[in-house]
Amino acid sequence: MVTPRHDAVEKWMIMLEIHMLRLPVLLAMALMVTGCARIRPPRHEEPVVRRLLVTGYCDCGECCSWKRNWYGRPVIAAGPRKGERKHVGITASGTRARPGTIAADTPRYPFGTIMYVDGYGYGMVEDRGGAIKGDHIDLYFRTHREALQWGKQWKQVEIWVP
Repeated sequence: MVTPRHDAVEKWMIMLEIHMLRLPVLLAMALMVTGCARIRPPRHEEPVVRRLLVTGYCDCGECCSWKRNWYGRPVIAAGPRKGERKHVGITASGTRARPGTIAADTPRYPFGTIMYVDGYGYGMVEDRGGAIKGDHIDLYFRTHREALQWGKQWKQVEIWVP
């Protein structure tokens, strides 16, 4: 026999399960909208505002020019280092790529440069790319689909150079 107390506990457990499932989704959505919450600009410094070409990338082979060799290991697909081992998801500065990672032309925007891109949030230059030259930056996304959805946009970007 089901008592009212047992029924209330069961309803409470179902509500808890629903909220536990919602929390990761809400957190993921917040990260996608705000770039990275761990990155903030220096206080009391005014940013330089420039109009940049902003594209998206992920750590897949199509975006980062790698493929798997016949052993199934990731290797660099083109260029002078073709066939060398590729550490997937590791940036040129040695950090792991995550939302908030930006690839830029490092002679122009060195590692550690903080940027604010409207619609993405704050990010830090931690990577470089073969096609990233001049006033062009690449924003990291967790999936290839998100990177493609971002597309190619000209944006006003706030920049704090270290």
